[in-house]
Amino acid sequence: MTLPILSRNFDVADAWKIGVAENRGAYVTAKKVLTSMQPADVTNAVVAANLRGLGGAGFPTGKKWRFLPKNNSKPVYLVVNADEGEPGTFKDRYILERDPHQLIEGIILSAFAINSRKAYIYIRGEYVEPFKRTQAAVEEAYSKGYLGKNIFGTGLTLDVVVHRGAGAYICGEETALLNSLEGLKGYPRLKPPFPAIAGLFGCPTIVNNVETLACVPPILKHGAEWFAKLGSAGNGGTHLFSISGHVNKPGVYELPMGAPLREMIYTHAGGIRGGKKLKAVIPGGISAKILTAQEIDVKMDYDSLRAAGTMLGSAGVIVMDEDTSMVKMLYYATKFFAHESCGQCSPCREGTGWAHKIVRRIYEGHGALKDLDSLLTIAKNMEGRTICVFADAAAWPIQSYITKFRKEFEEHIAKRGSEFGVRSSEQARSASSHG
Repeated sequence: MTLPILSRNFDVADAWKIGVAENRGAYVTAKKVLTSMQPADVTNAVVAANLRGLGGAGFPTGKKWRFLPKNNSKPVYLVVNADEGEPGTFKDRYILERDPHQLIEGIILSAFAINSRKAYIYIRGEYVEPFKRTQAAVEEAYSKGYLGKNIFGTGLTLDVVVHRGAGAYICGEETALLNSLEGLKGYPRLKPPFPAIAGLFGCPTIVNNVETLACVPPILKHGAEWFAKLGSAGNGGTHLFSISGHVNKPGVYELPMGAPLREMIYTHAGGIRGGKKLKAVIPGGISAKILTAQEIDVKMDYDSLRAAGTMLGSAGVIVMDEDTSMVKMLYYATKFFAHESCGQCSPCREGTGWAHKIVRRIYEGHGALKDLDSLLTIAKNMEGRTICVFADAAAWPIQSYITKFRKEFEEHIAKRGSEFGVRSSEQARSASSHG
């Protein structure tokens, strides 16, 4: 089978409705698996397929499932992380909005594999239309007997609840998501224990991303070996890449894991708009360390990008042309992280706020050269000192932008920002008062 796989229904009219979805093969694989296979067979197939978590961490999915305790007497929960809040990332939205039955079938198969009888879809609060369509799709699946009691006449039960978040970026972190789902503050939890041992309501829990679960039906339909061969070594299958920024054809592209970044930009996304030169690329959402134009000959998979000093993350590819101000980009990145820090850990709470104030001072034309080294020190002191990796994610843009584009930052400081078209807040207020 050739591409597209995950995105094959994205441009099909009304594919989010169950009638169209069934006509295109939805739930056929789920019925076959639940009536002819054992849960361990599904897990073994996912392991052999080299499916990795496609929400950011890239941890092997089947291995994660195997962390569940044996001889467990507590309920096992499956939680779908649909809290897609990483700037530059909008791939899961396409699944939720255009083909939610693909996700639901993946939930059925995954819940069967881990012996779960209840699943929650935790969806980003801002995703209004995706929520409506996903909720409608769940209700349709119940009406057809694909969810609820005695699924496919097997005696199995599975209930699915769609839960809306309140717009907190930190709830994309799996343990913060679980706290939010329980009605608590969205604070990340200390690990261990990991959710597979003590997660939702203190019970064994598997948290998987939307796209990850959507991969399970094609794995079981076409075989683990087929899926593994689609991608690169240790990175099975395809990935939905969100490509945005200064390209001629922004959008979501389904490509094999390990596809070249240069090819993504210049072939699939149509190159840099206006015929301009490429300056830099963020390969995996705003948290990922930036790549210069000279560093784009890299494969887009977890291992290759890690070797290149950055990460695939959420596969949000943000392309910047030669006119992009890196000072301005870092200003908005630090502003975002300062706003979204949950405040539980002081290195993150204070570090993100402090960093943003310094970058804002530089951006508005009041910086000093010593500020650059101060920022690098702050970023270093944020890494590895908090409960979750939010602080690390906030530190990485600071480190990579300043390290790779330091000359531009120094020139901006030397020219006090005036020649970059930047006005200070004081200047803006003055202009407003005399307007």
